[in-house]
Amino acid sequence: MALNCATTRTRSFVAALTVFVALWGSALSITRYSIPEEMEEGSFVANLASDLGLDVRSLLERNAKLDVIHSKNYLDINKDTGELVIREKMDRESICMTKTTSCFLKMDVILSNPVRIFNIELEILDINDNAPVFRRKTMHLDVSEATPPGERFSLTNAVDADVGANSVKTYYLSESKYFSIDIQTGSDGSKYVDLVLDGKLDREERAIHNLILTAVDGGVPPRSGTASIIINVLDINDNAPTFSLPVFAVNVSENSPAGTVVMTLNATDLDEGTNAKLIYSYTLYTSEKTQELFSLDPQSGEIKVKGVIDYEESQSFEMYIQAQDRGANPLSGHCKVMVYVTDLNDNYPEVTIKSLKRSVAEDVSVGTLIAVVSVSDRDSGDNGAVDLHLNQQEALPFRLNKSSEGYFELLVWKPLDREVKGKYDIKLIVTDRGFPALSENETITLEILDVNDNAPMFSQSFYTIHVMENNPPGALLTSLSAHDPDLNENQYLVYFIMEKEIVNMSMSMLFSINPENGDLYGLKTFDYEREKEFLFHIEARDSGVPPLSSNVTVHIVILDQNDNTPLIVSPWRAHGSVVEEVIPRSTEKGHLVAKVVAVDADSEQNARVTYQLLQISDSTLFSLDQYNGEIRTTRMFSYRDPRQQRLVVVAKDNGQPALSATVTIKISTVEHAMTFLETTELPLEYEVFTNLNLYLVIGLGAVSFLLLITILVIIVLKCQKPKPKAIKMPPANRNSLISQRSSTIADSTLISSDAYWYSLFLAETRKGKVVVRQPIIPKGAGYFVSSIPRSIGPSETTDSRASTLEQQQPRRELR
Repeated sequence: MALNCATTRTRSFVAALTVFVALWGSALSITRYSIPEEMEEGSFVANLASDLGLDVRSLLERNAKLDVIHSKNYLDINKDTGELVIREKMDRESICMTKTTSCFLKMDVILSNPVRIFNIELEILDINDNAPVFRRKTMHLDVSEATPPGERFSLTNAVDADVGANSVKTYYLSESKYFSIDIQTGSDGSKYVDLVLDGKLDREERAIHNLILTAVDGGVPPRSGTASIIINVLDINDNAPTFSLPVFAVNVSENSPAGTVVMTLNATDLDEGTNAKLIYSYTLYTSEKTQELFSLDPQSGEIKVKGVIDYEESQSFEMYIQAQDRGANPLSGHCKVMVYVTDLNDNYPEVTIKSLKRSVAEDVSVGTLIAVVSVSDRDSGDNGAVDLHLNQQEALPFRLNKSSEGYFELLVWKPLDREVKGKYDIKLIVTDRGFPALSENETITLEILDVNDNAPMFSQSFYTIHVMENNPPGALLTSLSAHDPDLNENQYLVYFIMEKEIVNMSMSMLFSINPENGDLYGLKTFDYEREKEFLFHIEARDSGVPPLSSNVTVHIVILDQNDNTPLIVSPWRAHGSVVEEVIPRSTEKGHLVAKVVAVDADSEQNARVTYQLLQISDSTLFSLDQYNGEIRTTRMFSYRDPRQQRLVVVAKDNGQPALSATVTIKISTVEHAMTFLETTELPLEYEVFTNLNLYLVIGLGAVSFLLLITILVIIVLKCQKPKPKAIKMPPANRNSLISQRSSTIADSTLISSDAYWYSLFLAETRKGKVVVRQPIIPKGAGYFVSSIPRSIGPSETTDSRASTLEQQQPRRELR
């Protein structure tokens, strides 16, 4: 609807304009038109053909054209309709640069054939299409806070490209209690404005005032433009510096390194510029010592540690500080700073030995005082509270007893033993209760003195020493060493043999011991066949006061050597002679021809005798049992066999090296058995007494009587002296010869040393018969003979044993 109204008004305006032009052209011969600026392209201006009195067709025929003078061609002629139309939108302010109320655009309409020129003037009317504009969008003003009210400040006025009623009409200022505006009109009608100060300014209250100035034109509808006014209130030194508190309290740790910031003072001055720049300094009330320990930065007000702060010397410091501005007439403010020193655990606790015993005897009683110790710490509170204890890495026989505040007693808590530990490094550790805790230690060296409280100790309680017989006199048998854990003279040992007699012979005559090192020597050559063992005691005694001793039992065992050659005792023959045996030729197979018996004075393997045939006439006729020495026929004699056979039998022991003896037996055969020269076979129920047997029985009776007398003598001697420990005899082997030495009979005996009697009873069970052989034994040493031949059949007697004959004199060594 608005658009239709505007179109109607435009057409009415154009009609009026046409009438005006016609009248004006009739008078001046210049056609004039008036149009508002900013018309759209193609808008109708006037009917040029009608106004000029021209035919529309003539415009085309006469080539009508429009020539704009000194301007751009904004119009055009429609040759079909003869109308003058807008070719390009026109801006009055661009066409008429000068600030005038009227603006004309002059042009000529030129027709040819014939040429004719029509003058046209087009007035461009102003519309309110431009808003007021300030040449400076932002205006800055510096106003001192000391400026009195009523002061005026010129402002930049606004301009409006429009003219007349469309130009600037008035100004408005944003609300402010300090400022207002005064509008003035110039001679050309321009509007000017001044800023007026209405109230007292205070920069500390408001340093900057922001105002908005608005310019409004008189168009319909009116247009406006704005500008910003920034008023900076200039400071004067009218405010003194102030601190937030009159007294500041701050804590600082002792031993803080130099440069540690204690605090930063921040005084405020409501002024600005040099009036607000402050300088900090100590006043005369601050002590020189405080100024030596703390530095004050005059620019920043920063307080730093400069010296060494020790809580133990001073717990607090007072500082009096002023802040002064740099105004022409400087103003200052004051405050007090209290610096409290915080105690740190910077002092190690101290431990002091007041009295001390460097050494004590190991037999001191429990509770004996060793040392008095004092502890202290220069710190305060928990940092100065200390605890004292012993090193717990090892169990010590000592304890600490608190006697008074800061004093402790070191006492013996458990019995001491120098042999367990001879020296103690007692570490006393004192620790405070600060965080982190500090500790200090002191080491006491306590030497334990020895007392003679340990008897010598042998590594064994019983020593068994094996000695080979035939040892050289003075040979080292062994070394017996005892140990005494005591010191010095308490550990110096002396060894000696505890006296004991054996067969009226002192033990010191048989053995000797080095009193210093316990080396045991044999003083004589031992013969296994005479002595087999010795039992005695050796004592070790220290040199302490009183001396302590201990003893050990020594068992000397004599070992046998194969030093005796087997002795053939049956069949007996003179030295170097041949033994002759006679048997009937009708002897059956398995007949016992002879039995070789050999004895060996050695023992065990050295006395084990075996038999072998060294030479034989006919190996198919006889056999020899290697264990019992029996020679038997392996077959019956034939007419081809010689009447005499010769056998050489060797008896060899089992020693290393083996020793042997030989016997030569000459066997003669006869047709019939005519005599019982050597062997007599009788039924068991008969007793046979030959002259030889009678002599043998008499000899045995004499020997038994002597043996009985000897036993009685031994019993009497044993009742008078302590009974020595019995020596266990090894069991007798078959065909073994064991040497026996009587320890109770003197060397002089009833039996002559020129000859010894031997008897050998050989019993063999053979179908209820007893075969008795009675050889005559030559001179020799004393033996008892045990010979148990192998049985061929079941035994019919249980009392068949070897007879024994004990020698009463030392035997002669057989070689």
